[in-house]
Amino acid sequence: MNILISNDDGVNAAGILAAKQAVEDLANVYVVAPDKNNSSVGRRISLFKHLKIDSCELEDGSPACSVSGSPADAVIVGADYIMDEKPDLVITGINQGLNISCDITSSGTVCAALEAVSLGIPAIAVSLFIDPKTSYKQDENGEWYMDYDFNFAKKVLHDLVLKIIDEGFPKGVDLFNLNIPTNYKSQEVKITYLSHKMIDKKVIDNTNEEKKELFNYPLDENQESDDLIMIASDLIKEYEEGSDGYALLVEKCPSLTPLNVNMTSKKLNW
Repeated sequence: MNILISNDDGVNAAGILAAKQAVEDLANVYVVAPDKNNSSVGRRISLFKHLKIDSCELEDGSPACSVSGSPADAVIVGADYIMDEKPDLVITGINQGLNISCDITSSGTVCAALEAVSLGIPAIAVSLFIDPKTSYKQDENGEWYMDYDFNFAKKVLHDLVLKIIDEGFPKGVDLFNLNIPTNYKSQEVKITYLSHKMIDKKVIDNTNEEKKELFNYPLDENQESDDLIMIASDLIKEYEEGSDGYALLVEKCPSLTPLNVNMTSKKLNW
C-alpha cells in the first residue's frame, strides 16, 4: 500500500512526522507538504503561478518534499508528480488544533483531503484538539507554552488505517474527518456527524494610535490562555449529543466523522 501524507501546518510541523510514524509500518509512505504554515486556506490551489518543489528531511532524517503552495497543491503535486503511481490513501495532518463542524470547509487540512478525493483517492483528515485547560502551561519565566504529545493520536490513526486496509472504506464514504483530544477520558472512537457551528466569528478592532486600521478574528496568537479556556468552555454549550463537538468537548473521546464530497441537498419539489 502507498500512502501520501500532507498537512496545512507545513512540512516542518511536528504533526506530519507523527502521522508518518503512525503508519510507516503499514505502507510505503511519501510526505509532500507546504513549505510553510497554510492554516485556514481552505481548498485554494495555485492556478496562475509556478510552484517550487524542494527535497528536505523530517526530524527523524526521513525524506520529504516541500511545495511553495497550498495544502491542496501539495496533494496534487505528491499524487500526480512525486509518486510514480497514484497513492492508495491520502492522510492530511496530524493538524495541531481541532477541525470540526461546518467550519471544516475553511480548513486546509480537511480541504487537502477533499482534493485527494477529487483525484479519486480516499482520504483521512486528522487533527489533535489541544485542550487549553490542560495543554497550556507556564514556564518559570511566566511564558505560556503547549505541553502535549501525539502518542494517543498516532495510535488512533494507526488503528483506523489498519481497519481500512482490512475492510476498505465504507460504501458512500469518501473521507474520514478524525479529531482526537489531548485530554481524553475515553479511548473509544465515536462515529459522529458535523456540528452545526463552532465559533461565532467576530471582527476585533485593533486600530492603533497611528490610526492604522487593524482587524482580526478571535484566537489570534496574542490572546491569553485564559481567553482560550473561556472560549473552549463556551463551546460545550453549542453541541448536540452525537456531534463531533460533543464527542471532543463533553465526552472527551476521539471523533470520527464520515464525509462525502457530494454536497447536493435532497431534491426540491418547487
